Amino acid sequence: MDSRTVEEPAPAREARPTGTLKPNALGVIGILFFVLSAQAPLTGIAGALPIAVGTGDGAGAPAAYIVAGAVILLFSVGFVAMGRHVVDAGAFYTYIGKGLGRTTGTGSAGVALFAYCTLQAAMYGLYGATVSGLVEQYTGAHVAWWVWTVVTMAVVQALGTAGIEMGAKVLAVFVLAESSILFVFALVTLAKGGGPEGLGVTHSFSPGAALHGAPGVALMFAIASMFGFEATAIYGEEAKEPRRTVPRATYLSVTVITGFFAFVSWMLISSYGASKATGAAGKALSGGDSTVFVFNPVSQALGGWADHVLPILLATSLFAGILAFHNSANRYLFSLGRDGLLPRGLATINKRHSPWVAGCVQTAIALVLVLPFALFGKDPVLSLFSWFSGVAVLAMMLLYFLTSISVIVFFRRERLDRRPWNTLVAPALGALGIGGSIAVIVANFTTLIGGSATTATWLELTVPVVLGLSAVAARLTRARRAALSG
Repeated sequence: MDSRTVEEPAPAREARPTGTLKPNALGVIGILFFVLSAQAPLTGIAGALPIAVGTGDGAGAPAAYIVAGAVILLFSVGFVAMGRHVVDAGAFYTYIGKGLGRTTGTGSAGVALFAYCTLQAAMYGLYGATVSGLVEQYTGAHVAWWVWTVVTMAVVQALGTAGIEMGAKVLAVFVLAESSILFVFALVTLAKGGGPEGLGVTHSFSPGAALHGAPGVALMFAIASMFGFEATAIYGEEAKEPRRTVPRATYLSVTVITGFFAFVSWMLISSYGASKATGAAGKALSGGDSTVFVFNPVSQALGGWADHVLPILLATSLFAGILAFHNSANRYLFSLGRDGLLPRGLATINKRHSPWVAGCVQTAIALVLVLPFALFGKDPVLSLFSWFSGVAVLAMMLLYFLTSISVIVFFRRERLDRRPWNTLVAPALGALGIGGSIAVIVANFTTLIGGSATTATWLELTVPVVLGLSAVAARLTRARRAALSG
């Protein structure tokens, strides 16, 4: 049963454009690469782990990935159950609308777009700074970070227009490269029996280690590392046998991501020794280049060549994440246009079944978000990356929470699936875990964005404001359409 046939009046169906995304284009592995690209494994490890270790719970940081994975896995049970009955590129907004009403659903669509676009803009900031530094290092030419960002926007737009299969192939290459070097490092370290203090299993995974220091900070970054797994539902229309492919891709992606981040972070801490890891992370953070906490032990384990390869892989990791979020956001715009909640021109597709108009709009939004930071000379990492990634974390967690509640309400009302674990218990536990995570994020938001308390407050307020404005806009749009049809 497709979302376009569930609880929807005939006039709304008849008014829709006939354009559809390309069916049967992606299998489980193809969707998995889109998900892993959104996680940007090297970016997540090199960018977030030093903060989680240095200011969070130290050597216990790997346990935070296990806890975050458990929370997301509980959420995924209800998410997958809903996906068996609702297949739509709108994912979150469609799911939330089915349970909590179209107004709340459309409000959440605004939040989803806000989250994807701000997170992509944040990655553009870090990407621009990384590429600018690499070019200056190897050629001596200094080119402003925003120049590389704008050029890359054009490349991302071209790849998005070329079709979903082309994007999947590009992402596969980048994800395999960045994941492989980290995984090989971890295996080498494991084979050696760890670092100077051994493997340190209890130092990283015991309850005492997990609760040491400021576990909320580590949990916050661990959950942020999971973002993007929900893309399994966004690509449901383009999946082969979506009712089987999407659940498999969802569970596989959450399991792989959790295991990968926990294993690699454990081996990195082991390479320093549990007693020295926190100090090493703090030194890297105070030195202004947190990546050395990760890059140094990898280079020591694999050889000096890694010193040159890792910064390049960091740039390609960011590029892969940018492309993944571009595809996610333009499919939201496509779905909203097809539903008539935004101009229907957004549902226009090209001969490759790519939503190229929605892609152009998404690229324009990225440019609008990034340009002010360039014009006012703001730091692309300390301001653009930190601020927008922080607000995206908060926005996505709100979507997870609303989706969990919606799953419970939907199945209690529709009785399409009577399995209590899948439709009540797991979603309720997931909602509790996500609600607790939101509380932790809000309490530590100033740390997360690396800014002032005033800046943190204004950024936090943008999420409920976007939700409210989007909901109001949806009601006004429906009222106008009803008046015109009457």
